[in-house]
Amino acid sequence: MSAPLESGVITAAYGRHYLIELENNGGLLQGFPRGKKNDAAVGDKVICERRSNNQGVILEILPRRNLLYRSDAFKSKYLAANLDQLLIVLATEPYFSEEMLGRALLAAQAHELTTLIVLNKTDLTTMLASARARLHLYQKLGFEVLEVSVHAQPQATHEHLASRLAGRATLLLGQSGMGKSSLVNLLVPEAQAATREISTALKTGKHTTTLTRLYRLPDGGALIDSPGFQEFGLHHLSEGMLERAFGEFQPFLAGCRFYNCRHLHEPGCAVLAALKRGEIAPARHSLYMQLLAEKEQ
Repeated sequence: MSAPLESGVITAAYGRHYLIELENNGGLLQGFPRGKKNDAAVGDKVICERRSNNQGVILEILPRRNLLYRSDAFKSKYLAANLDQLLIVLATEPYFSEEMLGRALLAAQAHELTTLIVLNKTDLTTMLASARARLHLYQKLGFEVLEVSVHAQPQATHEHLASRLAGRATLLLGQSGMGKSSLVNLLVPEAQAATREISTALKTGKHTTTLTRLYRLPDGGALIDSPGFQEFGLHHLSEGMLERAFGEFQPFLAGCRFYNCRHLHEPGCAVLAALKRGEIAPARHSLYMQLLAEKEQ
């Protein structure tokens, strides 16, 4: 006789190992995908079958609202599912990658996610003016930038962010060294204990830094922390999705002479005309061209 089916939410992912938080305070279950396919993500709601006291098989992934991931020509890396917003953590020091920021914003735009850019370490003033200047373009595009200092002003940082995260599923993104871990520990008082529990359940030990983890927030909602990374491929976005994800392109798309205009060098291109007039930033159009080139490789 097979075990009764149980439902829950994936709260941690490490390779083919998943931690499932079962509904109705059913505890934690270490889950494995059925077969070779490995297409679950943190935040997924799943149906599973228990095979022992603490292990089970994921039988079904329930329909998602969205799935955020990065990809190149060869592989995809799932970040999280069923999100409401993206919180991108940058810092005055070390130097953050503007290209990485641009790619993450495009991924969020393509999935219609609210985005908040957090500039951390504002107490380190040497590079503060430079960081602000680099982010001015994104503020002009309508993205909100919130300045904080987790170490120097923890209470103010908590006050700024707690209300923005309450009741929402938020993915935390950022390169290594930006202060993501410190921010998680500030916002989730039990984060370190939860990480130890996850590590024990998944038997990952020292590899906890490569985990994607979901933490329940005190005021409701969830904060999903992903490992720091150096690349953010968008190979899975079609050309149509890409051009629409550049919000500043949208007012001009209907004005191109050709319906299949790629906005590279075509005559009568309204996007290129706007670029020439200074209504589209050269750096943004360069990123668009780079992403198209990557898709063609």
